Amino acid sequence: MPGLTRSRFFAATLATVFAAPFLCAADGGIVEHAPSSPPYILVGFVGGFVRHDNPHQGPVLFAQRAQRSFPKNSYIHIFENRHRKTAYNTIVHLLDSNHDGQLSDEEKEQARIILFGHSWGASATVLLARELNRAGIPVLLTVQVDSVAKPWQHDGVIPENVAAAVNFYQPHGFIHGRAHIAAADGSKTQIIGNYRFDYHHEPVKCEGTSWFDRTFTPDHMQSDCDPHLWSQVDNLVLQRTRPEPGTVAAIPMQ
Repeated sequence: MPGLTRSRFFAATLATVFAAPFLCAADGGIVEHAPSSPPYILVGFVGGFVRHDNPHQGPVLFAQRAQRSFPKNSYIHIFENRHRKTAYNTIVHLLDSNHDGQLSDEEKEQARIILFGHSWGASATVLLARELNRAGIPVLLTVQVDSVAKPWQHDGVIPENVAAAVNFYQPHGFIHGRAHIAAADGSKTQIIGNYRFDYHHEPVKCEGTSWFDRTFTPDHMQSDCDPHLWSQVDNLVLQRTRPEPGTVAAIPMQ
């Protein structure tokens, strides 16, 4: 009976398609195959009123390099610093591997999060880390580059959910970065260092910058485009994600 044969074939095909996300349990029952969260989540913030896709910005260039070096399926994205809430919701959604709207302890333990930013974006990394701390979500590393806090923000104390933090700054000009960060709990957070760069001694040529930045905030601007500084960020991030047995993070060379 051709019609019956076609019907059975169609039913078998549907069963195969809909059974794909499932596995057989040891007792012969069916269990859902739980999807996994990204191996790493890298979230960065640009400073000022800069667009998240500005190709001349340090965080954007760093993210582009990370996309070539991090494991497949890692989530790497740049946000504007005013979109911190969107970044938080994105991280929670990525960690919610079974999509039940709640994060289990196991899902939180899978988190491998790195936060980084420049200027207002650097301050946003600390604020986002605090919000993740309130949710019980660990952070592998925070990186602040010439961190500048808005009047109602505090970017100097790193919350206890952060395993390690590093701060790069330059001291000159009307706008300059925070010179010192500290851990809320030194037994839980390693402050890798507070590293000073001086563009009066070693100026850096930046491309695609505005007349305002070149005129009024040249040193702060250079911290955003300094290839030497951002190469240290590259190295530290790789050390935290691919540590050699028995080694600790090296002090960046200036």
